[in-house]
Amino acid sequence: MKYKIVCLAFVVSCSWWGYSQETSEREYRIKKAEFPLIAYEFIKTELSNVRKLRFYKERDSATTFYKAKLKKDKLYYCLEFDMLGTLKNVEILITRIDIPNDSFSVIQAYLEKNINAYKIYKISQQYLVTDEIAVKTTIKNAFQNLIIPSINYEFVVSDKSDKRQQDYEVLFDSDGNFIQIRKLVAPNYDHVLY
Repeated sequence: MKYKIVCLAFVVSCSWWGYSQETSEREYRIKKAEFPLIAYEFIKTELSNVRKLRFYKERDSATTFYKAKLKKDKLYYCLEFDMLGTLKNVEILITRIDIPNDSFSVIQAYLEKNINAYKIYKISQQYLVTDEIAVKTTIKNAFQNLIIPSINYEFVVSDKSDKRQQDYEVLFDSDGNFIQIRKLVAPNYDHVLY
């Protein structure tokens, strides 16, 4: 009888875990040969004077993406592609002073209200490829580092108010209005030997 109760409790807890809202996003480095050929050819034809080109694969609970991280003109970029090698967005690593003061004050007010004891770890400026904005236009805008109404700001913040630290990825539009928030899972350190 006791064994059946333990098994039932285990099954119930596993089913709750399966329906949780938390994304188990993992990003890991891959070789050039594992990166989609179409995406690699796109980078080679569209971009010149690229340094520190690295390839990554990111998996979350729903989809898989490929990322190319690089340095160009003293700025760090990340180009995100889908499984077929189609460009989805371009991100630039920025600092707080790169965001207009009005937008940053709205962002800061949201973070103070919704995340206790937060610390900002990373800020990036995101240029999306949409039906209205073509790939060539997105590349041009991103590599000229233009501040246009269609950009988004992505913040990676840490909430240290609980006993354990929780990281979040928070997305805002160009005016600082909240778009979405996602919990991030701690990175996998299986490669570390003790």
